[in-house]
Amino acid sequence: MLWLNSFIYLVLTLILTAEAQFDRDPNGYLTYCPCMGRFGNQADHFLGSLAFAKALNRTLILPPWVEYRKGEMRSRQVSFENYFEVEPLQQYHRVILMSDFMSHLADDVWPAAERVSFCYMERKSLQQEKNDPDAPNCHAKDGNPFGPFWDTYNIDFVRSEFYGPLHFDVHHSAMATKWINNYPADKWPVLAFTGAPASFPVQLENRELQKHLQWNRKYSDAAREFIRNVLPRGAFIGLHLRNGIDWVRACDHIKDSQQLFASPQCLGYKNERGQLYPELCMPSKEAVVRQLKRTIKNVRQTHPKNEVKSVFVASDANHLITELTAALSRMDITVHKLPEDDPYLDLAILGQSNHFIGNCISSYSAFVKRERDSHGFPSYFWSFPKEKDRQQSKLHEEL
Repeated sequence: MLWLNSFIYLVLTLILTAEAQFDRDPNGYLTYCPCMGRFGNQADHFLGSLAFAKALNRTLILPPWVEYRKGEMRSRQVSFENYFEVEPLQQYHRVILMSDFMSHLADDVWPAAERVSFCYMERKSLQQEKNDPDAPNCHAKDGNPFGPFWDTYNIDFVRSEFYGPLHFDVHHSAMATKWINNYPADKWPVLAFTGAPASFPVQLENRELQKHLQWNRKYSDAAREFIRNVLPRGAFIGLHLRNGIDWVRACDHIKDSQQLFASPQCLGYKNERGQLYPELCMPSKEAVVRQLKRTIKNVRQTHPKNEVKSVFVASDANHLITELTAALSRMDITVHKLPEDDPYLDLAILGQSNHFIGNCISSYSAFVKRERDSHGFPSYFWSFPKEKDRQQSKLHEEL
């Protein structure tokens, strides 16, 4: 009988705990479509959106990651926890998975007849017949990935709300107070944005939030197992190479820009550490080999008891395995990549490397850099500083 009472008590406790987990937040909710770019861009936007939700004191509804598969016309939405833990985020601010919100709270908090999409100003539809000059609209579901994203949770919008001239920088003004006053939670329980309520690249003030974005057990274990079972014992250098055709085209914009994508991470947000130059975006194979050898030599001098024994390469196209293997053959250093492409596992492994060389312009490299910064691990960028500047600096030191 005592056993039965204990069992009933346990079941009731679990039920009450589950119900409490999904209590309505009187301060309201905030969500958005991570509809700009691939994972690196989405991660930048996520950090800004997390900071924005905290500033407004609203629970952040964690959107799924938007992925694009070759040959598929519509994006795929992959639940947030497929890659990252939720609990570390809750230590910073209140969050809830979108699937949990829609299953347990949406009918009460955000009924279908009251779902409003937020955008700064009218967003024209790609289908001209939908554009009505007398009834401007966010067209929140127009196009890919916008439509597939909201369709994943059967979300339709009954009207649009234009929030301009408000913006998302809550660090340098009283903007959060303006949002709270303009959109009180009792009248606007959910702020659902057509795009992320954040800037790209991530604001300097939000970079440190990366420490709350932690890989789930599946990916952290897989990274450790690869390092333990595939790489030789000893230190390894992680490399990120961007050299696909889309990246080559993106680098063409260097000549017309002061900043490009994630370049503030090495140049500074006000270009205080320099201007853009082509090699920063697309270093030559020769430059990659030179810098890698130089890094290995430096590690040998500074960490003589933990010399580099291997190199791990992540790339969107050409991993340069043959070229790097030949260049390092006399140094008894092996070069590796994953047997099958997995950009998320690549990221997890790069984050754990002893040293990392990434692409200053790439938001994918920026993710790795922020994660490593949170652990105090060293990181470098291809062709930064310029080789001429590096040589002059070395000469100055010698003099």
